[in-house]
Amino acid sequence: MLRGAALRVTRPRVAVLNAVYAHPHADTDSIIGAVRRDLPEVSHQAVYDSLHALTAAGLVRRIQPSGSVARYESRVRDNHHHLVCRSCGRITDVDCAVGEAPCLTASHDSGFSIDEAEVIYWGVCPDCSTTGNS
Repeated sequence: MLRGAALRVTRPRVAVLNAVYAHPHADTDSIIGAVRRDLPEVSHQAVYDSLHALTAAGLVRRIQPSGSVARYESRVRDNHHHLVCRSCGRITDVDCAVGEAPCLTASHDSGFSIDEAEVIYWGVCPDCSTTGNS
């Protein structure tokens, strides 16, 4: 994947990519922890640099729901959306409700060439609903 995106293959990049695939919607601290299980000597900066390079190359996607830290996911190149629990912060992928990338057709584009839409549904997850954490 790295070579296909014209990126050098380095141990930190491979470890970060593996961590993002293993932990969908993980924040940076979680990714650093996962990477350090394989590469204890890796620096915070190496992880941040790898995340930046992987995001710029389109190999991972960065999302940041309102009030949340940045999170990273491996599901790229489709126009899916997210469900976010207001109580525990759990994030779940959800496919577009209508057809293929319906959100890319705005009611008025104001001359913009739209290439991405971000929709976030907010609510309370089933676990929080049953424990009364809402």
